[in-house]
Amino acid sequence: MTIGSVSHPPPPQRDWAYFFDLDGTLIEFADTPTAVRVTEELRSSLEQLHELVGGALALLTGRPIVEIDRLFPNRRLPAAGQHGAERRNAMGLVTSHAPERDLGPARQLLAQAVFDKPGLLLEDKGLSLALHYRRAPDLAGFVHQTMEALLADLDAEYTLQQGKSVLELKPAGKDKGIAVLEFMSEAPFAGRTPAFVGDDATDEYGFATVNELRGYSIKVGAGETRARWRLDNVKAVQQWLRSISD
Repeated sequence: MTIGSVSHPPPPQRDWAYFFDLDGTLIEFADTPTAVRVTEELRSSLEQLHELVGGALALLTGRPIVEIDRLFPNRRLPAAGQHGAERRNAMGLVTSHAPERDLGPARQLLAQAVFDKPGLLLEDKGLSLALHYRRAPDLAGFVHQTMEALLADLDAEYTLQQGKSVLELKPAGKDKGIAVLEFMSEAPFAGRTPAFVGDDATDEYGFATVNELRGYSIKVGAGETRARWRLDNVKAVQQWLRSISD
């Protein structure tokens, strides 16, 4: 991990392949996942870039693909949802990585655990379960203790993923770095230089993969990171995105 400031990313190029996280990268965080706002300007910028690079643009996020499509309804962009547990390629084919172990018991236990904790939000994504504590930061310890206890009963098929004010129980064996590799093995991404933009711990897998591919790893905001370049905040990312379209 590198610490401190890293340089501003170089001007983007049309022969790159682009990978973007969503929350904290392209869009600002909100109190709940459903409360985020996506401007028409951002939608238009992404659609223009998607066309400019011949479709070599994908969204990589912890959100399910169905949520990505709700936020960006005008075009079915290539995407990896739930940290790579589900993926839609450039041809529109969706694949998913579903462990054999049923999440049903864990789902019930989490619902009971948060029943008397109104500041917590349980997000059921289908293949994964996320427990948000943005509205109750003092319950972070409770969240970690509860999720770690659930993980112990799920063998090695699941893992915990820390995000910003959220802890997620997700299928093991998939992450954003693996998603980048899967996209880069297919048209129209293959043969291009990858650029990955993200803001938190879930994106470090993508940064590591892009570094190995000698691409451009770009961290949004402060904090330790494997990324080699940095943008200050969401507004800076959107400005950089507009410069690509220009």
